[in-house]
Parts: sequence; structure tokens; C-alpha cells
Amino acid sequence: MTLEDGAQQRQQTPPAPDGRPWLDRFFLIGERGSTVGREVRGGLTTFMAMAYIIVLNPVILSGVPDANGDFLSPAQLTTMTALAAGLVTIMMGVVGRAPIACAAALGVMAVVAYQAAPVMSWPEVMGLVVWQGVTIVLMVVTGVRTAVMNALPHNLKLAIGVGIGLFVSLIGLANAGFVSGGDGSSLLQLGASGDGGSLTGWPVLVFVCGLVLAGVLLVRGAPGAIFYGIVGATVLAVVVHQVAGLGAEDWGGRAPELSGGPVAVPDFGLLFQVDMFGAWTTAGPTTAGVILFTLVLAGFFDAVGTILAIGAKAGIARADGSMPRVNQILATDGTGAVVGGLTSSSATLVFVESTAGVSEGARTGLSSVVTGLLFLAAIVFAPVFSIVPSQAASVAMVMVGALMMAQVRGIDWSDMTVAVPAFLTIVMMPFAYDIATGIGVGIIAYTVLRSAQGRFGEVGWLMWVISAVFVFHFSMHALGL
Repeated sequence: MTLEDGAQQRQQTPPAPDGRPWLDRFFLIGERGSTVGREVRGGLTTFMAMAYIIVLNPVILSGVPDANGDFLSPAQLTTMTALAAGLVTIMMGVVGRAPIACAAALGVMAVVAYQAAPVMSWPEVMGLVVWQGVTIVLMVVTGVRTAVMNALPHNLKLAIGVGIGLFVSLIGLANAGFVSGGDGSSLLQLGASGDGGSLTGWPVLVFVCGLVLAGVLLVRGAPGAIFYGIVGATVLAVVVHQVAGLGAEDWGGRAPELSGGPVAVPDFGLLFQVDMFGAWTTAGPTTAGVILFTLVLAGFFDAVGTILAIGAKAGIARADGSMPRVNQILATDGTGAVVGGLTSSSATLVFVESTAGVSEGARTGLSSVVTGLLFLAAIVFAPVFSIVPSQAASVAMVMVGALMMAQVRGIDWSDMTVAVPAFLTIVMMPFAYDIATGIGVGIIAYTVLRSAQGRFGEVGWLMWVISAVFVFHFSMHALGL
């Protein structure tokens, strides 16, 4: 029996009787062809693939002064990052009932740190993040966000999933030190910068061993292949670190060792440190408005692309690519931005690393509840979770990229009005290092090429509106905004 046959058989299997456990009924575990064990394993895998955000978010945000020269506390940011991720991910599991985890969004984080903070105070920055969430929720309530998702043609939805897979793989390869920015003769190169285009060092070997282990287990059909790849790489990293006498800098700043005790005292000092209206006077309405527009756009389309990709990968999307309970999923995503602002940890949105858990069998919101509980546990046990080095977590990201490439076969490559936009969507995500950019370029290309054939009715007015928004977004700097 093939995987497709198994998926079709599960879809044709009638729902379990009403006497089934309440957990099964609530999360639709049996109906989606999953088990509690798979959901727990998927939740663990997702957490391990994205736990780096607990370290990365504080490093980025605490390293940038605001307009007053003030810095955020790394210890407080660590607590708030884990708290926001835990609460919103559990909410996604219970309300959205989808295998989607949430954490501080990297795209939004960059806007917050490098565009907003230099022109206003940190409480004012987080006030704009709250407004971002409010705006997104209003878009869900009015049906705008759902209409945008439904307006995207099916072939572009498939291309978005493939592009996200390549994007995630590139991040994983870079975090592992397997590829890096070129030393001058090329844009990218094999190995870390300064290594002359070759692989050197124990950490890269740890990544390769973890990748081989996950790959071998995967092709042999072993349950939990990616999860055990991460665990195996982590164990090897701990041994190598002690035997070879490596330092934290060899691992990219995060050594696989337990420093101090396993428990850390959480610091909730940043909770509710928000100024909702100060940004509009400090930076001015025009500047604050442009920053808010950028925050909404970055969070909006990153989330749309991620949700569509996860739905397709998990097999829970409908035939037309739409998602069940999409309004609840989108509303939770918007609420996550509000929670992120109130905790000063930046917008907490859907995380593309959720595909790691899906690849391990996660199909329901139960896996998200597991991931969320682990984030809450990380508030206290942060030193334990920090043992997993980025080289081990990167194993999941690269394997996920390989699995998500399968969606490319569903794209109609014989129609150039589909092939060109799909190609641009796929390649621009890793090339521009941004999910929203890939979606925007693909939408513009599809709208223009389909209309050039006179097929205006197939495009729809909403696609023209979305294209215009992206054209404005891409040209803002040229316009001096």
C-alpha cells in the first residue's frame, strides 16, 4: 500500500463512535488518522525545532537600544518569549485545533528591532505590535483575511509550501554552519564564513551525523525519525563538546552543556510594559503608520503562507487548499501579536518550524498543546532546553524542506501563467530570505500574466488589490517612506 492509498483510506474511514475518549472527540485525533502518541511526539519535535527562539529573540531585541538609548533585559526577554509562545501555542491547539505552534516571528522581530526601536521607546514599539494584532483580528472578523487566503489560486498555494520548505532548509543549513555567506567570490558557499568553502569543525560533523541518522530512519519507515535525529545529534554534541574541549563560540554561541543548575528563576518585569499611543506622537503619525503597515504585511502573509503549507503537509486541507477552522486559526494568530506586544517579546505568530512536528505525524491541536506546555516549562527549565544546539535542531529543518518538496508535483508546469509565478514564489523565499516577499512576487506575476492573456475573470479583483499592496510595499523605500 502506498502513502497515497493510506491517506485515502483514512479519509474514507467513518468517524469513531460517540463512545470514544473525549480527547479524541475534541481534537479529531482518530478522524485525522493520528494517535495520541504521534501527537505527543510531533509536539516534542516541533518544540525542539523552534526552541532556539527562546535564545535568539532575547539576543536580537536586547542588543538594540531604543530612541532613548534604553535596552531590554535579556533575562526578562527570555521569560517573556517562552511565556508568550506557550500561551499562544496552547490557544492555537485548543481554539484552532491545528498542529501549528506560535512564537516570536523572525520577520516581525527585524522590523521591531531595526525599524521601530530607533525612532521610539520600547513601550511605544510594543504598543504598535499590539495594534498590529488588533488590526489582524479585525481583518479576520470582517472576513478580509479569509477572503485573501481563498483568493490565492491553488497552484500558488502549492508553490508557497515548496518555497517555505526551501526557506526552512536554508535557515537550517546556515544555522548548522553547513552553508554561509560567501567570502567575496560568491553569494553563498559551503561551510562557515572564513573556511574557504569547505566543511570544518566538530559542530558541522554533529549536524551531518544527525541528518544521516534521521534520513536512514525515515527511509526505513521508523516512527519519530526526525525527532530521534535531533536527540541523537544532541547526545553526540554533548559528548564531542566535553571530549574535544570546545567553547560556546564553536557552536555559534550556544554550547551543548548545562551551565549552573537545571532551574532558572523567571523574571516577569516586562509584562504589560506597553504604551499604546505614544508612538504616534514620538515618531509622528506618518512614520508610525508606515511601521504599522509593514508589521501587518509581514505578519499577515508569513502566517498565510505557513498555515497553507502546514495544512497541505498535514493532509487536513480541503481539495481546494482551504483549511478547516481557518477563522479560529487566523484569529488566534492575530491574538498572538497582541500577546507578544503585551509581553514585550514581539509579535507571537505561527511558526514555520511546525512542519517538523507535522512530518513526525502531528495532525491535530493536541500536538500544539504539548509544544505550548513545553514552552511554559522552559520558563523555569530554560537551562535544560538550551542544551540542544542549533546544529541538532537544524536536522529537523533540513529534513522538513526535503519532505515539503513533494508538493511541487501538483503544480501545473504546462501553463506558463502558472509555472512562472510558481517558480518565482518558490525561489524568492530563500533568495530574498523572506516568506512574504516570495508570496508577493508570485501574486504580482500571476496577476499580470493571467491578465495579459485576457483571463481577467480568473484573476479576480482581490488579486489586483493584493498586487497593488505589494507593489506599494516593495517601492516604499524608493518613495522615501
